[in-house]
Amino acid sequence: MSAKPAAGPSVRKIPEGDTHERLVCPDCGYIQYDNPKVVVGAVCTWEDRFLLCRRDIYPRRGFWTLPAGYLELNESPADGAVRETWEEACARIDIDALLAIYHIPRISQVQLIYRARLASADIASGPETREVGLFEWEQIPWDEIAFPTVRWALRHHREVGNGADFAVRSNPPGQSSDYS
Repeated sequence: MSAKPAAGPSVRKIPEGDTHERLVCPDCGYIQYDNPKVVVGAVCTWEDRFLLCRRDIYPRRGFWTLPAGYLELNESPADGAVRETWEEACARIDIDALLAIYHIPRISQVQLIYRARLASADIASGPETREVGLFEWEQIPWDEIAFPTVRWALRHHREVGNGADFAVRSNPPGQSSDYS
């Protein structure tokens, strides 16, 4: 007679002492916690120009964005932003401050966006990027920006400039879950 394999987390219920429904294993009681995804990225500048990457992946393929992506396990947020910038724009950066923390509850994301300077103007498209560019403020292709948080971050960067003393920005008023 073979032993019955464990079912794993397959029953939805509110575990004792909890307030949210979770997947629970009926055999051992293991609770599976699903938590928001953390996205890290940077508004990167070279002199008076902003680095943007034209996405070559979905969602929003063909639209411009900041170098950003999901934080990996065992990685600090700042290290993740450095890695994402290298992966998407083949660019080295020096991070100087956390610029903004955006929350997008509808898709369970928290975004940590840093302010950074490019170590050089040498940039190139990475595997997920169709094209990269350095844009003066007036040249930014606003109608082709991939996500609202990219607009927010660029505008927040413009507000704080190169100042050393500023409050970390957040979602603009009324924009807590608008991410369409």
